Amino acid sequence: MTLLDTIKNTFVPIHREGYPFIAAFGAATLFLGYFSSILFWVGLILTAWCIYFYRDPERVTPVDDRLVVSPADGVISAVGPAVPPRELGLGAGEMTRISVFMNVFSCHINRAPVRGRITRIEHRPGKFLNAELDKASSENERNGLVIDSPNGTIAAVQIAGLVARRIVCWAEAGGSIGIGERFGLIRFGSRVDVFLPANAVPRVAVGQTAVGGETVLAEFGGVAVAPLVRIS
Repeated sequence: MTLLDTIKNTFVPIHREGYPFIAAFGAATLFLGYFSSILFWVGLILTAWCIYFYRDPERVTPVDDRLVVSPADGVISAVGPAVPPRELGLGAGEMTRISVFMNVFSCHINRAPVRGRITRIEHRPGKFLNAELDKASSENERNGLVIDSPNGTIAAVQIAGLVARRIVCWAEAGGSIGIGERFGLIRFGSRVDVFLPANAVPRVAVGQTAVGGETVLAEFGGVAVAPLVRIS
């Protein structure tokens, strides 16, 4: 490995969506620093946080059509049956929902949980409740992708949170997407719900930390097993 490779592997890439915000934070820091050294250091810390927020690390995604990977970094906040958003056209029946909550320090790049063809993308305005609340799925601003995968129809829903005010999605309906492929992000602090067919077996538990594009959320063709019991 060359010195250049070492340097490249040390620094995590920053997504281009963050460039305007990083520049704005940096400019504000210099402006405030002209008047106060304390404000300069506060601005410098916020600028560093902004750079950290927009990090876009490479991930090693398992290539297996039986697996569903996490669409985001964060904590598993819900695993269980739920009715998908009506605008996605998936019917009124319950599907298996797995929710990943991202705080303001999480990497906010969103990735496809499976490979397939994007048949529908629907954006709905709404409230900005705490994304950890269950009712955020139906009341908050959201953007949903419906993917026709090898194992059936799956949906990934980006949900704005208490601080988040902007959902970004650069995927297009009708196009194909690969498992773990980047499709959007949410600013700042939010949640992503994945809706799965009944034959998907969850492989995560509430409270578990997930890594976007790597952590396996569920498996098709697997056998459900009893949950692990913590022994104190």
